Parts: sequence; structure tokens; C-alpha cells
Amino acid sequence: MDNAATTLPKPPEVAEAIVQAINHLGNAGRGSTEASLDAARVIYDTRERLGRMFHAENPKQIAFTSNATESLNIAIQGLINPGDHVITTVMEHNSVLRPLYERQQAGATLTILPADEDGNISYDMLEAAVRQETKAIICTHGSNLTGNLNDIERIGKIAKAHKLLFIVDASQTAGVFPIDVQKMGIDVLCFTGHKSLYGPQGTGGIYVRDGIKIRPLKRGGSGIDTYNHNHPEQMPTALEAGTLNGHGIAGLNAALKYVEEKGIDAIREIALQRAWQFYDGIKEIPGVTIYGDFSKRERCPIVSFNLYDYDSAEVSDELLMSYGISTRAGGHCAPLMHESLQNAEQGAVRFSFSHFNTKEEVEIAIRAVRELSEE
Repeated sequence: MDNAATTLPKPPEVAEAIVQAINHLGNAGRGSTEASLDAARVIYDTRERLGRMFHAENPKQIAFTSNATESLNIAIQGLINPGDHVITTVMEHNSVLRPLYERQQAGATLTILPADEDGNISYDMLEAAVRQETKAIICTHGSNLTGNLNDIERIGKIAKAHKLLFIVDASQTAGVFPIDVQKMGIDVLCFTGHKSLYGPQGTGGIYVRDGIKIRPLKRGGSGIDTYNHNHPEQMPTALEAGTLNGHGIAGLNAALKYVEEKGIDAIREIALQRAWQFYDGIKEIPGVTIYGDFSKRERCPIVSFNLYDYDSAEVSDELLMSYGISTRAGGHCAPLMHESLQNAEQGAVRFSFSHFNTKEEVEIAIRAVRELSEE
């Protein structure tokens, strides 16, 4: 029950695709052998599937990365310059915050929006934070700690009204919630493959709206334009220096097929049923403090809590050793959200669900929390 960290298990066809790729695929764009061409076909097909999933205007606007962290570093370091002002939130993961702090040290300025006691931000406060020198709004779609969702379409309209770049971290929502980059006004979408897309670790990507130029984080071999001193500027080559993780992308391709066949709505519904079953089962247990806004059903399938004043790692360890339940404890790489919720020292025990979790497993988890409360 630690699927917000990485989904486990994966669909069996993901592993099968990786094995097939390791044994048969060559290096895409590095020759005209059948193995190289087969790799190129798999990679392009995966690009097309991601383009359809996110409603990109063209699949070439999707570039592959190793994870959402690399995607966010590409976006932030490649677009934010000294003198620029950026609006972000306390909900953010360190993969957003640390690159922004680095840009701040280089001369950019930040406004970090606070959250209320339920972990929600104010959209009016967000718009009021816009200045003449504001370059971008950068925020998560869904919190990895509370599970709260941001209204991305509403923020996208604010960004468009003020002619700002809108960069979205979809680490927790890609594959769970529908994302339409055009309808939502998203200029750059950063996502990972190993969470709710059910792909392997080491896969991810970045969507960049046509017309936006990002300074590459890496430069090198591209398979084209060999004699140019500069790295090619056209997407996706501009952001894909070096050999791609073709084996991992083949696994991601199989995972995307699985998600397409099952349907995002069906996958989300089962995961949310499990999360709400767990929430309803523990919310009245003595000593349990739950974090996040549960007034809306549509949220990431995450339930984070603490038990009395026990250290969250102690509770998580007991859940694993005594009940065989895998959870995440501690700081969750979201320091400002923990400070906002006043549990920075204690951390939080996070249960995060996928559609592979069963009702019976959730009942065992509820009973485990109840028994720990009574000890």
C-alpha cells in the first residue's frame, strides 16, 4: 500500500515487454538495422500513446526522461532566468522546490503560496501574487502527502490571462485523472512512468507546448545533425540527448496499453474505493489524526495520518513487521507541506492505493491500525 512511491505489482505484460526489448531491440536513431528500427517504432508508438493520453497537439512535443524529477529540472532550469518571478505552493515536492531554490540563488524570486489547515491553496491569493516580472506558475496537480488535488484548469486560466508559463507536476495524477494539456492551459507537463502509469522505474517524460523553447539540461548525441556544434533545437530531440532507455520505454508502452484497455476512469474508481474504505475505517479510531481535505470524493487515492504522538517511522515499521503492510513514513520529500500541517518532526504514515489492492487487504489494514491504537 505504497503505490504513491511506485506501483507494485505491475501488470505482467510490462515485465514481458522489457525482457523482449532487452533481447531484441537496438539503439533507436543509431542506424538502419532492423533492431534499431524496431526500437524506433516502439519509442514512437509510446510517444503517440502519451500524446493521446495528455491530448498533446503533436506527439513530437513529448520527450522521454528518466523520471518526473528530471523533467522538472529540465523545465525549471531551462525556462527560469535571473530576474524572473515564479509562483509556487507549499504543496510541492522537493523535485520542484530544490530546482527553484537553485534558480533563486541565481537571481530569480519566488512566491510560495501557503495552504489552509486542510492543505488547500487559495486561487485568489495565487492570482494576487502575479507581478510584472512573473514568468511562471509551477505547481503539483495532486499532493503526494495529503492527496489533495489542485484545480489545474482554473490555474491554467489564471496563467493564460496574465500570459504566464504554466508548468505542472503530474507525478501523482498521470494515469489516475484525465489530463488535457490544451483544455487545461498547461505549457509544460512533467510526469513519471513508474507510478500510476504502471511502467518501470527509470521512465518518464515531459510535454512542452509547441513554440516554447527550453534550454536543454543535457547536450550530446542525437542521431541527427552530427556536424553541428549546437544540439538540435527541434522537439523531441532537443531534450533527448544520448541513448534513450528503450528497454524501459518498451515496458512503459505495455503499461500504457494496459491503462488504455482498463480505462483511466475504471482504474481511478477502484483505487478511490479502496482509499475511501480505508479512510472511513480509521477516521474514528482513537489517536488517529488524518491529513488532507476529504470533503471531495475526487482526490488522489492517498490517506496520510499519525497515531497519537508515535514517530511515523515506528508505526510504519510495526505495520510491516507485524502485518506485512508496506507503507511510507517520514517526510515524503514535501517539507513545506509538513511544516504547514505541523508534523515536520513526526512525519506521517502514508497509505496509497492502486486498483490492484483488494477490499480484503484494506480490511486487514484497518484492523491493524485499530490494534496499534489499542496497544
